[in-house]
Parts: sequence; structure tokens; C-alpha cells
Amino acid sequence: MSNLEVGILILLVVGIIASNLAVLKYSAKFKMTQFGKKDPKELQPKKDAAKSDEQKSSKADDQS
Repeated sequence: MSNLEVGILILLVVGIIASNLAVLKYSAKFKMTQFGKKDPKELQPKKDAAKSDEQKSSKADDQS
């Protein structure tokens, strides 16, 4: 192989490694859960959600 082909191949490999590191850095911000396991917060009934919706609607009525 010529020097040009070797240089392009090296740049390609370095680019792939750099992009993989960038993806890892970006995805480290997300909370990953294991498959098949539920988050304990999701298992609790959502009674508070109904209360907060009522409060939002009452605040919207007050502002009108």
C-alpha cells in the first residue's frame, strides 16, 4: 500500500475512535435501567399527578 492509503486508513481509525468516545461521553448523562426491572418510582400509584392537575387547572382559572 502506498503512504497515502496508510495515512487515510490511520485517519479513518482515529476518527472512529474519537466518535465512539464522543458518543460514550454524551450517553453517560443518561440514567440507564436494566431490562425487565421497573424503577420503584414507576411502581407507585400516581395519586399525586391527579392532585397536581387539579391545582394547575385551579391556578389557570384564577388567572383568567
